[in-house]
Amino acid sequence: MLEQIGVQAKAAARELAQADTSMKNCALLAMADAILRGTEAILAANDSDMAAAREKGMNDTMLDRLQLTKTRLEGVAQGIRDIAALPDPVGRVLSDEVRPNGLRLIKTAVPIGVIAVIYEARPNVTADSAALCLKSGNAVILRGGKEAIHSNIALAETMRGALKEAGLPADCIQLVTDTTHDSANELMHMNGFVDVLIPRGSQRLIRATIEQSTVPVIETGSGVCHIYVDKAADIEMAADIIENAKTSRPSVCNSAECMLLHRDIAAKALPVIAKRLAAKHTAIRGDNEVIAILGDAATPATEEDWGKEYLDYIMAAHVVGSIDEAIEYVYRYSTGHSECIITEDPEAAELYLTAVDAAAVYHNASTRFTDGGEFGLGAEIGISTQKLHARGPLGLNELTSMKFKVYGKGQTR
Repeated sequence: MLEQIGVQAKAAARELAQADTSMKNCALLAMADAILRGTEAILAANDSDMAAAREKGMNDTMLDRLQLTKTRLEGVAQGIRDIAALPDPVGRVLSDEVRPNGLRLIKTAVPIGVIAVIYEARPNVTADSAALCLKSGNAVILRGGKEAIHSNIALAETMRGALKEAGLPADCIQLVTDTTHDSANELMHMNGFVDVLIPRGSQRLIRATIEQSTVPVIETGSGVCHIYVDKAADIEMAADIIENAKTSRPSVCNSAECMLLHRDIAAKALPVIAKRLAAKHTAIRGDNEVIAILGDAATPATEEDWGKEYLDYIMAAHVVGSIDEAIEYVYRYSTGHSECIITEDPEAAELYLTAVDAAAVYHNASTRFTDGGEFGLGAEIGISTQKLHARGPLGLNELTSMKFKVYGKGQTR
């Protein structure tokens, strides 16, 4: 069913790999302008998706992921412009050396080829992924969820039209409009057409892709992010950071899901933090010590609450006796996305930053900063929680591979 899309993507990737920086940037700017011109039609398509989602009972945090607004589309367009302004990752010289036999080896960055992205109810991923793949010289096959199908079609067709105007193949960007499990499964087995597959969404989606795909997968993170409030923490700072990390946008993967508090500070810190969270209608699910401190302001946690990605106005809370216990807890339940320590003790901070195994580890700052734009990478195609090839926000450099150019003068072996 998708073979023709694969054939078209391979052909487009060959042509795109030869496009210079100027041509790619012109195409990106044309895409941004086209999205702004097409705002009315894109928002109308999104309205259809939102109405269907509400009818099916989608919760508010997931509706927030799905919704596009004029302001959000302006942000999408600006994100594409920001990508155009970044240095071209293709052609970077990674090393240049002459071997004892006179061979000159130049290792350069090259496009991966064809990248497929499977994602759920976030139509902005359609534009972000397309723009990042284009700038890094890769053709992209996009397969979004059924919840955002009308929005995704509108965005993809708008960007494909801009590519034609800029002189690049429209098939550099292709959208799979079949949202059944069959299309996702077929995409996972398109060896020979797809060079790498990136799943972006729920733990269920990511796990299924890793387990079923025969195409190489870059594992992006579900975000079970923890914030550890050390005994030497500034309590007001802790409250500020936890309020932001949990409530600014709970539906995203860099929002915090659990707070750990040192026993020496828990009785003072928890009521302050709980008051802030309550003002944002955020429930706390705590262990016995948390319940003893907060009483009715929290509900007892179950084993399922530890290591759970709520993506909602809910936060787990657990009291620990030491920083070592906090680190052990994080090792047990973290997904390796983003972790944080709040402390005024520099030695404790450095221990935590060194010992905790995650793509991003913070000292006295919200986990919400784990983002391609915030890290200066432009948009990102996802947050990698694996350790091979790429880790953290997947920006332009992470969407390239490498090639050795070998220059000789008749050498034989």
